[in-house]
Amino acid sequence: MNTTIRLAAFDMDGTLLMPDHHLGDETLASLRKLAERGITLTFATGRHYLEMKQVLANIDIPGYLITGNGTRVHNLEGTLLHASDLPETCFHELISKDWGTSASLHVFRDDGWFTETDSPALLHAHQFSGFRYQLVELAKLPLTGNSKICFCAPHDELLILLPLLQDYFADRLDICFSAHDCLDIMPGGSNKGSALALLTKKLGIPLAECLAFGDAMNDREMLESVGRGIVMGNALPVLKQHVPHLEVIGHCKDQAVSQFLRRELQLGL
Repeated sequence: MNTTIRLAAFDMDGTLLMPDHHLGDETLASLRKLAERGITLTFATGRHYLEMKQVLANIDIPGYLITGNGTRVHNLEGTLLHASDLPETCFHELISKDWGTSASLHVFRDDGWFTETDSPALLHAHQFSGFRYQLVELAKLPLTGNSKICFCAPHDELLILLPLLQDYFADRLDICFSAHDCLDIMPGGSNKGSALALLTKKLGIPLAECLAFGDAMNDREMLESVGRGIVMGNALPVLKQHVPHLEVIGHCKDQAVSQFLRRELQLGL
């Protein structure tokens, strides 16, 4: 790798995490080697800050956190650097309007993950952290302080819902797939790419000297903004279609990010 790399940004699900939603030993070793080299680590995910804070504490690896798909940015000490919330009107419309779908609706706020639907299967992806939703009446949540909403359902059902939301909200909101079964909705202009640009500006690191890995449409802006964006072999087909110019590596089940880092940065693990 000829370009100097000063910061590496990693998506979690489908990228760093294996299909069982755990971090592999090779991956952990590679991340620690990067940190030892003085490369700034940033974990950019749709997951909640409260969950990611605990994950980093458990693995004892320092990293900046971009969570909620760019709606929150925290530094190494846990200080909030950036926050964006859904407009009150949009939030009210999202939770009160009948969208003609059986998809479950989930709300991210600073104090947790909230839903009206008890869906134990969704907790499988959070077993390694123990993070879980809180059952509430969404209509009783405050209209302010809501960073992200996601609809969860089989992919085919979400494909029907997507254009309805896009037509209704136009450019007021950012809407994208973070996984086959998860359609995320953020404030307009909020995404991992805009959050990483804000963070790197604060750190004085040019985006051209950043490396990023991802597998879904919520990674697109981040992957296209850095000096070298890397797409996972297991990435959503729609992401590969939108960024055909970017390099594709192996599958998350094989800890392909670690293999890439070992090869390209000669980590010597």
